[in-house]
Amino acid sequence: MKKGIHPSNYRICAFKDMSNDEVFLTRSCANTKEEIEIDGVKYPLVKMEISSSSHPFFTGKVKLVDTAGRVDKFMNKYKNRKTNLK
Repeated sequence: MKKGIHPSNYRICAFKDMSNDEVFLTRSCANTKEEIEIDGVKYPLVKMEISSSSHPFFTGKVKLVDTAGRVDKFMNKYKNRKTNLK
């Protein structure tokens, strides 16, 4: 790394996925007031709602919840259109 180009608070932080309680460490400048202890070392804690360990696209558990029928309405509206693939 080049000297003097990173912010002063660039450090190792713990990111916690709140949906499945998975924690991973990486470098970040994120501001946080919470800490977590991992293997006897305290790290700043950044809480996240979703990460690659819980996102349906990355886990392969994609579920389409369509209560208003939006997908069916879209498919019916555009089913007769032809695409120009040249």
